[in-house]
Amino acid sequence: MRSVTYSMGVSLDGYIVGPDGGFNWTAPDEEVFRFVTDEIRGVGVHLLGRRLYETMLYWETADQDPSLDDSMLQWAALWNPLPKVVFSRTLSAVRGHARLASGGLAEEIERLRAEPGTGNIAIGGATLAAEAAALGLIDEYRVRVHPVLVGGGIPFFPRQGRRVDLELVETHTFTSKIVHLRYRVVGSGGASREAL
Repeated sequence: MRSVTYSMGVSLDGYIVGPDGGFNWTAPDEEVFRFVTDEIRGVGVHLLGRRLYETMLYWETADQDPSLDDSMLQWAALWNPLPKVVFSRTLSAVRGHARLASGGLAEEIERLRAEPGTGNIAIGGATLAAEAAALGLIDEYRVRVHPVLVGGGIPFFPRQGRRVDLELVETHTFTSKIVHLRYRVVGSGGASREAL
């Protein structure tokens, strides 16, 4: 059964975006970019909220930019054909290999888990991930902790007031002092379950 993963860069104080809406401190160096590119190879479908979808639209045509280096072209070659499901109340159409969600988040994840296919079901965007976490649908948290305190903003982890036990599966420290932490939700087996 396919696992649901949530992977993003986060400040040491737990935010994916600072209080000013900026996230320039998450710009990956070459080593981190290679790591994120390798991580996307294990994704079979990506679920996105509207804001992240609109941010990632850049990659739909990025391969036409002659100034891109090989690593960015490789990312675009992996990202563009990847199936995506966009959750939005305002968009009426999406581009590329994306489709608008036809149901709620739990329904979409249940349907995707039941379909044949390989690769994880990745969730992008804090709002969508918070909803998935509240429903007990996230199997793994993959956090790239940046050595910066931003003092507020949009939190990586939902503030839902419930306990979730995690098991550390993997760690990696990059030369830039960014630390990757991969946690599996205890009791998670990649199948739908009630909220913990």
